[in-house]
Amino acid sequence: MKNDAQTNVISVTHLSKHFAEYQAVNDISFTVKQGEILALLGPNGAGKTTTINCILGFLKPDAGSVNIAGINPAKDVVAARKQLAYIPEQVALYSKLSGLENLTYMSKIAGVNKTTEQFRQLLNRVNLPEHATDKPVGSYSKGMRQKVGIAIALAKSAKALILDEPTSGLDPSASHEFSELIQKLAKEGVAILMATHDLYRAQEDAHAVAIMNQGQLVYSLDGDAIKEAQLESLYLEHVRAVSTC
Repeated sequence: MKNDAQTNVISVTHLSKHFAEYQAVNDISFTVKQGEILALLGPNGAGKTTTINCILGFLKPDAGSVNIAGINPAKDVVAARKQLAYIPEQVALYSKLSGLENLTYMSKIAGVNKTTEQFRQLLNRVNLPEHATDKPVGSYSKGMRQKVGIAIALAKSAKALILDEPTSGLDPSASHEFSELIQKLAKEGVAILMATHDLYRAQEDAHAVAIMNQGQLVYSLDGDAIKEAQLESLYLEHVRAVSTC
């Protein structure tokens, strides 16, 4: 049986971050284990983005720490980023390059060398339509761009995947397909942190849910409790409770 140091891919411990008079994140702690999907919920301004930026090493915490597969990004950001991949709401790709060319280029920047056939196999693995592989990304839908982003994460063998509003703007079919893809990745051992407003997808996909508001972690639940919960009611209850304090 593995201990926490082995199973916790992302560990956030008593994390705090402020900007001048504004306390963006206030003493929050959570973990994302290998093969686990954690949905981080909260209204705009709750502190989700600041938390993600601390995990990615873009911001240095004022207190507390972040650990990515045994590495503190505040101390060694390059090594930490090798362990994770970040897919923002709008995936940044070169619109004039094809999906295959973007994957090849981004992977080589990350020090990953594979054959063209291996890169094609990665795009096939994330269910990018074969006809789109060699077409410019500028013609892709958001869902297709996300698939290229996930293929980049797979190419670098990322242990952790950070998703920011991954289903925003997706139609129900694309959202369902994306859901199947991240569940597949979790089964393969990837730790996934998903910041989202999509309560339905959180309830369907997540192994753990954490609700943030005004920089605080105000509620969490995991396992079967997620499926049994009235998540929308719980979300509204805890967001309103903090807002009126």
